[in-house]
Amino acid sequence: MEKKSCMILALDVSDREEALKIAEDVSEFVDAIKVGYPLILATGLGIIRELAEFAPIIADFKVADIPNTNRLICEQVFEAGAEAVIAQGFTGRDSLDACIEVASEYRKDVFVVSEMSHPGGAEFLQPVGEAITRMAAEAGAFGLVAPATRPERVKAIRKIIGEKLTIISPGVGAQGGKASDVIAAGADWVIVGRAIYKAESPREAARKIATEIEVEIKGEN
Repeated sequence: MEKKSCMILALDVSDREEALKIAEDVSEFVDAIKVGYPLILATGLGIIRELAEFAPIIADFKVADIPNTNRLICEQVFEAGAEAVIAQGFTGRDSLDACIEVASEYRKDVFVVSEMSHPGGAEFLQPVGEAITRMAAEAGAFGLVAPATRPERVKAIRKIIGEKLTIISPGVGAQGGKASDVIAAGADWVIVGRAIYKAESPREAARKIATEIEVEIKGEN
């Protein structure tokens, strides 16, 4: 995944035409598009290849099952044209290894959830987030998912992994996270959903956030 705008669109809509239009409108400002169950269940896996015309696709299925089931899920995701999949780490090393093995066969990537961005994410995942982070690094994951709503956690996770893995960070916009704060904390990409796809002009909303990120990066340099 090429790093240009440092922004990923979370496209959590359920209408095919709307999804394709938004993807086309904001493609200039995003490095990837993250799709999850709402869109896939409503339109089918074929939407992945259609959206891939505009940007690389990350399948946010938060894969969390036994190794064999994880393997089967990841095979379907990569066959459908996704460049990466998001998996949970709490199911353990063997389940994560299954995802990473399939990704390696397809020359694709796996992001592992260290912590989630909603308030409840601090209840159970945060206490084990750092252990999951270390496991993901040891297993050879491409990156981690860490919460933009808690930049201090992104900073802590970056300290653990150094520059070995990438960090993608959801929660910017509607959940209260600020793009510049989480980039400063060590995220490589911010993930933005409702603040873009629910905006009157998704393109303009994406442009504004991309500009905010650009200013922050230039300030760091």
